[in-house]
Amino acid sequence: MLKEFKKFALRGNMIDLAVGVIIGGAFNGIVTSLVNDIIMPILSIFTGSLDFSNWFIAVDGKFYENIQAAQAANVATINYGVFITGVLNFLIMAFVIFIMVRQMNKLREKNAPVAEPTTKKCPHCLSEINIKATKCPYCTSDVE
Repeated sequence: MLKEFKKFALRGNMIDLAVGVIIGGAFNGIVTSLVNDIIMPILSIFTGSLDFSNWFIAVDGKFYENIQAAQAANVATINYGVFITGVLNFLIMAFVIFIMVRQMNKLREKNAPVAEPTTKKCPHCLSEINIKATKCPYCTSDVE
């Protein structure tokens, strides 16, 4: 069992996964900072510093000034404002990650070498053949 675990742990995929998790954690910190420190303050200009975190429904039906007052009275609350904030944060983060990945893919496409084709189609049987072939190995037709 120990040998199997060693074999499993030292495979290349496991190391790649560990590196991916570490880089993902660092990337998460960058995206979180971008959203919280740059994008959210800009959005607060347009929303007038709207704070959803105090939007709630007290289960007992009474009115409470804020969530802390309801919790102090030991009342269960449905905190739909916190949920709305979480959904908005998720959407903003997903959009930011989409933009970043899109830009990285554009950079990668510019640097990727264009591979020359190594095959062509036989005009008679439409089989894939070597680009240098003068005769199709499948239908034995002459190929230009």
